[in-house]
Amino acid sequence: MRTHLDLDVWKKSIQFVKKIYEITSKFPDTEKYGLTNQMCRCAVSIPSNIAEGSARNTNKETVQFCYIALGSLSELETQLLIAERLGYCEKIDALDNLVEIRRMLLGLIKYLKSK
Repeated sequence: MRTHLDLDVWKKSIQFVKKIYEITSKFPDTEKYGLTNQMCRCAVSIPSNIAEGSARNTNKETVQFCYIALGSLSELETQLLIAERLGYCEKIDALDNLVEIRRMLLGLIKYLKSK
């Protein structure tokens, strides 16, 4: 039986969480309960929703949780761009990871919908 642990998109998103924590650890202390907290919560939400969705009984439910993960990914993308514009980080290579995870999530959604 396959689980979320077998999904490449879940594995990639787990690595992405680590990257976001590394990036936000360099933010000013004044952002501890603001942007830092929000970005970390969004990042953790991505693999968490993939895992929860894969534990559901139907593909329709799994797709719903993949869309929630996709929403968190888009929210995080916005926050990364804000952090960059505020000068908290340089041009972010994490955006490449974000684009790849989005592509993988959309591919999983398409596959599940076709079944």
